Amino acid sequence: MLRFVTAGESHGRALVVILEGVPAGMPLGADEITHQLARRRHGYGRGARMQLEQDHLTILSGVRHGETLGSPIALQIDNAEWAKWAEVMDPAPRRQPSGDAGTGDAVAGDNTAPRAVTRVRPGHADLAGALKYDRMDARDILERASARETAARVAAAAVCKVLLHHMGITVASHVVELGGVCSASSVYGSVPLPPVASLTAVADASPVRMLDAEAATLAMARIDAARVDGDTLGGICEVMVHGLPVGLGSHVSWDRKLDGRLGQAMLSIPAVKGVEIGLGVASARTTGATMHDPIEVAMSQPRAGSVQRTSNRAGGLEGGITTGEPLIVRVAMKPIATLMSPLPTVDLTTGETSLAAIERSDVTAVPAMSVIAEAMAAFVCAQALLEKFGGDSLAEVQRNMTGYLARLAERSASWPA
Repeated sequence: MLRFVTAGESHGRALVVILEGVPAGMPLGADEITHQLARRRHGYGRGARMQLEQDHLTILSGVRHGETLGSPIALQIDNAEWAKWAEVMDPAPRRQPSGDAGTGDAVAGDNTAPRAVTRVRPGHADLAGALKYDRMDARDILERASARETAARVAAAAVCKVLLHHMGITVASHVVELGGVCSASSVYGSVPLPPVASLTAVADASPVRMLDAEAATLAMARIDAARVDGDTLGGICEVMVHGLPVGLGSHVSWDRKLDGRLGQAMLSIPAVKGVEIGLGVASARTTGATMHDPIEVAMSQPRAGSVQRTSNRAGGLEGGITTGEPLIVRVAMKPIATLMSPLPTVDLTTGETSLAAIERSDVTAVPAMSVIAEAMAAFVCAQALLEKFGGDSLAEVQRNMTGYLARLAERSASWPA
């Protein structure tokens, strides 16, 4: 079972991720993970922390001499600003001054700690989390709820991308809407996408990860205007996975359906409020005759069972199972909750109306979200692939998939070419 767990706070000493279930014998180096972390940091509209988050990576376990061992992989991403936050995030109990000794009783959950946050932000986890966990200082919530945690996810998914690469599977993403500006380049848009082999490079070259240069210029102007207003912007990205064989996921139980698992993974990304697969919501506004994808024989498509869809409005999934067509997922992110022109709120200490606290923030993180969504798709697909083909080593997983594809070819051997 491929799975991961992350630990760490936004301004803590480090983020840590443990990834379990990666087969042995897979080539893996720190550079491949560091490259994916760098992609997450970039994007027009990011704040000053983008330059500060250097994401110094250490592989703690699970890799020896450039190959995975089959044991859990532990990765650590240090906080470059830890020295500035060591007192604020110190794990040791705080003590109040008292009497001759100068120390007193430990303080638990108080609101007098350095940089305490009591003016909770609308749209953030601050208030709901503080009430749920009975904290008076919302920093105890926001530090973990911060999207900084997604750096650990991207690191784990970088390993999954290497696995997918060795199985002939490619994951890519790009931004299709930002601040209300729509790109003409999308799977279902008016301008064709570049070949999958170059799509990531083209998207990464854009400051907002848009393939449509005219739309990118307009989106950057929207970002500049929002920055002047102290406001924030949301948007939508499109994730594509090419090379998946037919048969990943399952129809037999609700929690094994791949579309449901992708939805949960995407909605777990901070500020994401919507997920579509294929045509998504638009499919509800059409008819069955125009929505569903006709099937024809295609002996050149062995991963799809020697068939192909003449269109891909289903987005590569039918009945919770991959079809062999490219997997298409769109992910919608709301505007960031921290505003430089803050909204009214209630102070947790006094109950008085105030303006929300301001933490250092971005105008938009949609380009970064695109990379994070790409990472979550890579993890879910790698997990489903290992469930289907199993194996303790990379070579065994590859043999199992080769045998499966051979059986698919046998089924269609008598079909007309």
